[in-house]
Amino acid sequence: MIVIDGSFGEGGGQIVRSSLSLAAVLGVSVKIERIRAGRPRPGLGNQHLAAARAVAKVCGGELTGAKKGSLELTLTPGEVRAGHYSREIGSAGSTTLIFQTLLPVLLTAEGESVATIHGGTHNPLAPPFEFIAECYLPALGLLGIEASCGLVLHGFYPKGGGAIRGTVGPWESSGGPLDLTAEVDWGEPEATILIANLPDHVAEREQMELANRLKIEPVDVRIEALPGEVGPGNAVLVRYRGGSRTALITSFGEPHKRAETVAQEAAREAKNFSRSRAPVDPHLADQLIVLLALGPGGSFTTSAVTEHARTQAEVIRRFLGIEVGFSMARPDFWRVEVPGLKMLPRG
Repeated sequence: MIVIDGSFGEGGGQIVRSSLSLAAVLGVSVKIERIRAGRPRPGLGNQHLAAARAVAKVCGGELTGAKKGSLELTLTPGEVRAGHYSREIGSAGSTTLIFQTLLPVLLTAEGESVATIHGGTHNPLAPPFEFIAECYLPALGLLGIEASCGLVLHGFYPKGGGAIRGTVGPWESSGGPLDLTAEVDWGEPEATILIANLPDHVAEREQMELANRLKIEPVDVRIEALPGEVGPGNAVLVRYRGGSRTALITSFGEPHKRAETVAQEAAREAKNFSRSRAPVDPHLADQLIVLLALGPGGSFTTSAVTEHARTQAEVIRRFLGIEVGFSMARPDFWRVEVPGLKMLPRG
């Protein structure tokens, strides 16, 4: 059994999710202790429980300690089986984080699987649906991974009520080690504002602020008004395109947060990333590491190495015994080297 301290590094739910994924893929038991011990609300929340139960269902595993607020969780995995799975988070917890937890596990099944996950699709501190569909899955496609994700219904925090549906096939072949190291000219930004059940002036103010900060025309900032029943909700999406790749930066509206602030946050992060010319944004960086380690390995460059990425690397070291390398070429351009154990694809 592998024992993981759930409070080290960034000390959040990522440790729980990555540990569950790796345990199910490897077929080894894992015990996670001191879960989120340093957080204001320590222990398992609804989202973490939903991820644990989803993984256990897919791999025929047994869970111990799977209750809200628990500081300790044990998974004893069984056999991974393809199928149609559905999971209700029971809150506005992130559907995309649960999909990312399940994906490595479903890649080991013998057939195609479909996972429908109900909850939040656009949450602060989690990748929105568009990031999964436009950035994450295309990057995995470079490794020969065949997976797709569709939006069933928007769901904003704190209401939730949304859903995504992901399809994952078995990982049958790989194009070799990943190489995303060359600098990219990201070109001109594109911006979209999502708004539901909020006054029109919120989106209009964000539109003007984005146009000013990104040096584009207001008419080039698209406003997408969503049905009122999925709100209240607001998100700003800034896209850059370089070749066949898309980078997406997001900021979310929250109660008592000025519209201008939402736009400023997205514009600032987007400009900093595009100036770096790195091919991988910091959020995608930590999400690639697990699959690279299990598969063919590879290297990529990113504009920043986050605490999430370093924590992910340590989880991988404890499960797989390999060291992920981080080296700085300049303050906004880092190289990440991931040795691949080639445990996947199997066959």
